[in-house]
Amino acid sequence: MTLIADPWWLSVALAAALLVDVILSIRPPAFIRDCLNGVGFPRAWWWTLIAIKSTAVIGLLAGLAVPGVGLAANAGVVAYFICAAVAHVRAKFFGPAFWVNCLGFLAFAVATLVICHFVA
Repeated sequence: MTLIADPWWLSVALAAALLVDVILSIRPPAFIRDCLNGVGFPRAWWWTLIAIKSTAVIGLLAGLAVPGVGLAANAGVVAYFICAAVAHVRAKFFGPAFWVNCLGFLAFAVATLVICHFVA
């Protein structure tokens, strides 16, 4: 197990993808609104998702210099998208947002975690 991401660019790519998601979530387009409404996530709490993902972006990038921070941030991103997948399953909301966005991000986060921190 490594405490600094190697290859570094994979963690940067995950951080960039999450940053795009954060920017889109500030004024959510229809597909994000439909997803959050579809799983029954209260609109008054949408800001928390922006805060969580922003923190993940900062953690992934800080983890390139500070041992263990990127690993923790990456594990947090995996946990976040597992929770998102559970929310989709509980709400029986299996549209494209679930298959592409939720599971796509989950797969990307898991692959990044395994490749950057557990494959030497």
